[in-house]
Amino acid sequence: MAAPAIQIFADDSRIGLTGVRFPVELRVEGSDPSQPSTWPSLEGRLEYVGGRLLYMPPRADYQQDVAVDVAYLLRSWSESRPEFIVGGNEAGMKLGQDLRAADVAVWHTADARTRSGRVRSVPPVLAVEIAGEDEEERVLKDKALWYLEHGVAVVWLVLPATREVVVIVPSGEKRFGRTGHVDAHELLPGLEPEVARFFAQLDRA
Repeated sequence: MAAPAIQIFADDSRIGLTGVRFPVELRVEGSDPSQPSTWPSLEGRLEYVGGRLLYMPPRADYQQDVAVDVAYLLRSWSESRPEFIVGGNEAGMKLGQDLRAADVAVWHTADARTRSGRVRSVPPVLAVEIAGEDEEERVLKDKALWYLEHGVAVVWLVLPATREVVVIVPSGEKRFGRTGHVDAHELLPGLEPEVARFFAQLDRA
């Protein structure tokens, strides 16, 4: 049986000297983008946003290593905070009609305790996005805005190239450098990690 035809649509503003800037839109013959069961089997990540099926390639080494450090520091923090649950490994969420995933996310336990084998349909308190080699900061900020519009209280953008963390909340954003620490948020008590901890594996000599 022939594989379904896949068309790729790239925003011209994301095509530069190094090639395509992700995410790109996929249109797959015979699929319903709103139904994950019809999505193509690809090496990479798929999200359904605003009626479009968006594709990102598999995570490369920088993102992989930082994702583990972020998950580790959040899970360590939650050990003494049973009112929170930490999700990782492309933490899926269906908010409104869109289906997206964060690199790591933190939910209130009361919202996330009942597990169904499906993606969660309540917004997390915190969503974390880690920049990849082919992701520009402005693309991550677009996703951060989506999170805030769908009820997420806090977004962390983790930038391996510059060793920075950008914290975005509805009232604005703040950038933290490698020698500082992230400010605690009232909804995430005690969570104020040193920025260097986000990049511990990268900075190992």
